[in-house]
Amino acid sequence: MTDILWILQRLDGLAILDIALVSVVFFLLLLLVRATQAVPLLRGLLVVGIIGVLLSGLAQLPTFGLILRSGIPALLVSIPVIFQPELRRALERLGRVNEMLVSPRKTELEVLIRKVTDGAQKLAAKRQGALIILERDTGLQDLIDTGVLLDAELSPELLLTIFDPHTPLHDGGVIIRRGRIIAAGCVLPLTSTSIDDFRVGLRHRAGIGVTEGTDAIAVIVSEERGSVSIAHSGRLIRRIDNDHLESALITLAAPNRLQRPSLLSQWIRPK
Repeated sequence: MTDILWILQRLDGLAILDIALVSVVFFLLLLLVRATQAVPLLRGLLVVGIIGVLLSGLAQLPTFGLILRSGIPALLVSIPVIFQPELRRALERLGRVNEMLVSPRKTELEVLIRKVTDGAQKLAAKRQGALIILERDTGLQDLIDTGVLLDAELSPELLLTIFDPHTPLHDGGVIIRRGRIIAAGCVLPLTSTSIDDFRVGLRHRAGIGVTEGTDAIAVIVSEERGSVSIAHSGRLIRRIDNDHLESALITLAAPNRLQRPSLLSQWIRPK
């Protein structure tokens, strides 16, 4: 109790401002890595740090303490390398301050989903294979860099043109960011999960793979069967009919904005 009173007596306006600024910095850092692949890495570093502090403090381990103190500079140097995608994403967000403060409206999301749905249905009717990735909170800049930068307005007609078998970009994936086709012909990672179904081809495996470590949504059109599937969180939802494709995408993209969040579970049967 005496220590607490001593601390409170030393607090002044400048100290409170200092604490507030440090809190805001840590809050923004956590906000930037939220729902990204950096979260497990942060947890691992935190666990290692706590264990190291406990071992060096509770026991007299001079050698271990020396190794721990020597490893801290190396750890600080490795942090920018480990969190390179997140740091680049943070700098991109700083250049788009207005987009950080204003969330996309529901109508904008519905227009985006409607265009993707219309394009996927037309591609399926023509039996043109396609892989459409909807970027969400997790940045996909590393995958975007593997393709051809377009930054074009999304439209069903443009999707039909990109995935035409006679065009050079039809083999890769299209990544959509904030309602625009940011890149096409992107090379996507294949899933590391073993799939016994031989009918699941490379396009579907790539759709699953890109959603395993991110919160992205993948829309896959099969050129062999003319069907549309959705990959999300490493799971594949196959052969979705046209009547439910749009509602399924809206449910996955913004489940908290729907009055009936259980709509998807009423008709989806993963196979």
